[in-house]
Amino acid sequence: MNKILVTGATGFIGSHLVELLVERGFNVVAFDRYNTNNNWGWLEKSPIINDVKVVLGDIRDYDSVYKSMNDCDSVIHLAALIGIPYSYVSPMAYIKTNIEGAYNVLEASKNLGIEQIMITSTSETYGSAQYVPIDEMHPAVGQSPYSASKISSDQLAYSYFSSFDLPVKIVRPFNTYGPRQSARAIIPTVISQILSGKKKLKLGNLSPTRDLTFVEDTCMGFYEISKHDSLLGEATNIGMNDEISIGDLVHKIAKIIGSEITIVTDTDRIRPDNSEVERLYCDNSKLFKATGWKPKHSLDSGLIETIEWMKSNQNIYKPDEYNV
Repeated sequence: MNKILVTGATGFIGSHLVELLVERGFNVVAFDRYNTNNNWGWLEKSPIINDVKVVLGDIRDYDSVYKSMNDCDSVIHLAALIGIPYSYVSPMAYIKTNIEGAYNVLEASKNLGIEQIMITSTSETYGSAQYVPIDEMHPAVGQSPYSASKISSDQLAYSYFSSFDLPVKIVRPFNTYGPRQSARAIIPTVISQILSGKKKLKLGNLSPTRDLTFVEDTCMGFYEISKHDSLLGEATNIGMNDEISIGDLVHKIAKIIGSEITIVTDTDRIRPDNSEVERLYCDNSKLFKATGWKPKHSLDSGLIETIEWMKSNQNIYKPDEYNV
């Protein structure tokens, strides 16, 4: 069995990906941020936890990253700060975590002779669509400190591929949603407010469009990309080749739940004008042609599964609080 290190392994996408890899027979080392409570996040109660080695460290610390990767064959790097609003508050935190973290993974991989390194990018690196659907040749535009930090980490990965022949793949998911997602994201924000009985939802800008992929399909995208050497040294989108406005998405969720709602604009949730990414619409043809990936969930079926999960886990969300 190949031994894979997954950074950011106890988080939303990371925990689902770890479960998939274990189910596929891989030996997984789950790396996440050190904490004094030895908390393993979403992996704490996972049915596969006894089949995973959990290592707590700091992605910003080269020594802990290097030590965790020792004896691994490959690395999937997801650890990052991902909240866009907080990147306006502390850009330096994103530089240290997202750029220096990627450097630590790449440099340790080079020194240890890792056979495959998958760096997680984001559709935010494209900025507002200059054409649609957005393929991997679309220009990179850093409209927020978050997206700028991810563009930088992508370019660092390209440089290690070009300079040191490091076997790097860049995986670029569009917006992922599903069970375990933080309430800072739009879908759990809307669902948690409705399930708490609210009829007036506090939201930000409703006009931007997003291409939404259910988390299990995103993880299968990682898995399929990992199997194809033709994608080395390149970025590959994961998305549905579809888009929906935030406003239409909110009303779709309310309709599925069966709730009548009105929307109240919360200015704290609105990005600066020039920083708002107005349109994200994925061209997934490269992924389709290069791999056997096919999404199993439509937007409706994914939302239904997410809503049912959140009904059973309402206690972990605080719908009255907005945290950037």
